[in-house]
Amino acid sequence: MRFRIKRRLFYLSLGAVAFLVAYYIGATTKLSDKDASDLKKQFADQTQGIDQYGIFANNMRIALGMFIPAFGAGLGVFSGLSTGMVFSALAKNSPILSSYSPLIIMISPFGVMEVFAYGLAMSRSGMLVYQLVKRKPWREYVVPTAIEVGIAVVVLLVAAIIEWGLIVQFGGLAPGGNSLRL
Repeated sequence: MRFRIKRRLFYLSLGAVAFLVAYYIGATTKLSDKDASDLKKQFADQTQGIDQYGIFANNMRIALGMFIPAFGAGLGVFSGLSTGMVFSALAKNSPILSSYSPLIIMISPFGVMEVFAYGLAMSRSGMLVYQLVKRKPWREYVVPTAIEVGIAVVVLLVAAIIEWGLIVQFGGLAPGGNSLRL
């Protein structure tokens, strides 16, 4: 049992690191003014009228996709890269954001929780591929997968509440539902 927990934590760490590396690559990508503007507009459109429930729904939709065998790990890397590129676009003309490491957001309480949930989902995606290839009976991995989905749901719900609380505390969204006032 102890070996399984250590191995599970190792795989979870691999998933979290994969997400963070993809995020960092996206966040440090140099964008043209037009690309940055387009990404900011897309982000503003996506976050218009959002609240903690919208944040939760968006993050949960992404996390659930990350549980899909093989596809989920790729989705996690793509999500990390895309999220990082949004940070890069927002930081392009923001003296506040551009003066900090892009990883600063990921060490916030909600950032750590989201990376944990995404790492959990991505690692389970890889583990499911292994279990399917080895033709292990589905009963061996259905219950652990269901438990991990439940953990991801709870963690992402709490993260969304914290994230929304911080957004409200620091001035909310800019007029029109655009990004945070920075």
